[in-house]
Amino acid sequence: MTMIALTPPANMEPVYQRPESLAQAHTHYCPGCTHGIAHRLLAEAIDGLGIRERAILVAPVGCAVFAYNYFEVDACEAAHGRAPAMATGLKRVQPENIVITYQGDGDLASIGIAEILHAAARGENITTIFINNAIYGMTGGQMAPTSLPGQKTTSSPLGRNVDVAGFPLKVCEILAQLDGAAYIVRRSLHDVKNIRKAKKAIVTAIETQINGLGFSLVELLSSCPTNWGLTPQQALSWIETNMIPHYKLGDYKVLDEVANLEKNR
Repeated sequence: MTMIALTPPANMEPVYQRPESLAQAHTHYCPGCTHGIAHRLLAEAIDGLGIRERAILVAPVGCAVFAYNYFEVDACEAAHGRAPAMATGLKRVQPENIVITYQGDGDLASIGIAEILHAAARGENITTIFINNAIYGMTGGQMAPTSLPGQKTTSSPLGRNVDVAGFPLKVCEILAQLDGAAYIVRRSLHDVKNIRKAKKAIVTAIETQINGLGFSLVELLSSCPTNWGLTPQQALSWIETNMIPHYKLGDYKVLDEVANLEKNR
C-alpha cells in the first residue's frame, strides 16, 4: 500500500506532527491497544531531548517484539526477559549512548524478573519502559504475574485464585526498595490527563540516564481489549476501575537529584 503525505494549506499550521523518531509503518498491534500511544510518547521524548542519534532501543519477546520497526533509532532484540542484561552490556561498552528497554509485564515480571531486579540493584544507568496490561498479550491471553485477583484469562477461566497462583507482582513497589534505583514511577494511558503525565515521566526517566543518576523505570498501565474481551473504550474504563485501585499511580522512588531535574526543566 502506498503511503500518501498530506500537506496542510499554506494558511494553516499543524498542531501535531509525527515525531521523527517514530517510523511511518503499519502497526501489528490490535485495535485499541495502547502500545501505540506508548510508542508515540517515547518517540516524542527522544526527539525533545535531542538524543535520536545516540539512542539504542532494546525490545524482547512479547507484543513489543517488533518495536524496532516503529522507531527510527538503533534497536536490537533480546531473548525473552533478557533486555536488561543486553542493555547493561550496551551501556557499559558505549556509555555515551542512551539505552532504553521496552518491555511488557509477561516478559519483565515473569521470565525477566531476576534481570530487572539485579539491573536496578546494580544501579545500571539504563531506562526501562514497562508496559503492564495484566495479561500475556502475544501468546493467547494467559494469566500473567500482574493479572489481578479474580481476573479471568485463558489459563485461569474461573479467575485468578491467589491461594493457588499467589498475588500479583507490584513491580514499582519492589524496585523502589533497591538502593540502585533512581527513578521509579507508575503512570497510566487510559485518558488524556494521564497520558500527559506519562510523557513527562518518560522524559524524566531518560534525563535520569543522561545525567548518570542510575536506574530508571516508568510503568505504564495499558489496555489489551482483545484478550480482555472488551471494546477499546471499555478497556480504557477497565484500567480506571480495576487496575488503578490495585496498581496505584504515583512516584515510588525519586532521588533528590532527579527531582531537581524536573524543577529546573
